[in-house]
Amino acid sequence: MSDLRPRLPPHAKATLVSFLKAHVKEAGARGVVLGLSGGIDSAVAARLSIDALGTKGVTGVLLPDASYPKELLEETLGFARDLGIESVIRSIVGPEEALRTLLGGQPDPTAWGNVKARIRMTILYAEARARDALVLGTGNKSELLTGYFTKYGDGGADLLPLGDLYKTEIRELANELHIPDPIRSRPPTAGLWEGQTDEGELGLPYDQLDRILRGAEELQDPKSIAKIVGLPEATVREVIKRIGRNRHKRRLPPIPKLSLRTIGVDWRD
Repeated sequence: MSDLRPRLPPHAKATLVSFLKAHVKEAGARGVVLGLSGGIDSAVAARLSIDALGTKGVTGVLLPDASYPKELLEETLGFARDLGIESVIRSIVGPEEALRTLLGGQPDPTAWGNVKARIRMTILYAEARARDALVLGTGNKSELLTGYFTKYGDGGADLLPLGDLYKTEIRELANELHIPDPIRSRPPTAGLWEGQTDEGELGLPYDQLDRILRGAEELQDPKSIAKIVGLPEATVREVIKRIGRNRHKRRLPPIPKLSLRTIGVDWRD
């Protein structure tokens, strides 16, 4: 019986490199722009992009807020230098302060985190426009299924090359790509507020979460998944409910059908 642990397909790297080459060429773009956070997902996405497009086809944008550690900023700049790609720093402190004033103070942490994610994506699209490039998202399958991303923020990219890899698979790919150990061992965080971590918000370590998600992908029933993973059935059911609750974040806005062919219904690109 499977233990439900996602395992990196042996052809993953070659497939993702081919994917990036094909889509950038199809769009007639000169390359890609991505946010470099200091985390494993953006590091893997950058490394794959270089393999697909060369160093001149990749731009890394650092988007620190007021609480972003100076040491992490320097480390991330050093990573970009080691890769040989162009990197730029665009602080979001000014836009944050302007929006905080406009909104009459600070909303709750989740709402404010979404604001910051959308500020960052706005900047990435401006940088991409200036370079005739596509915006490369760094979201993974674990995040997309659980809705652990901001709609029209980090979820609003042109390409999501890591979107069919669970977080645990990305860790395997990072080892294969020789991503530096400090990046691979850093606790995952979206960097939306001080002390925030992915696993703290999701309520489960990725090793357990990904096994539940893989079980749902295989259409196994919650009771069977719980037995295999060694967690309460209620925990498994809550994760599966979360997949359903966040379906809207993975879809284009619904359009009611009134004509012969309707975008998103029977007119698909």
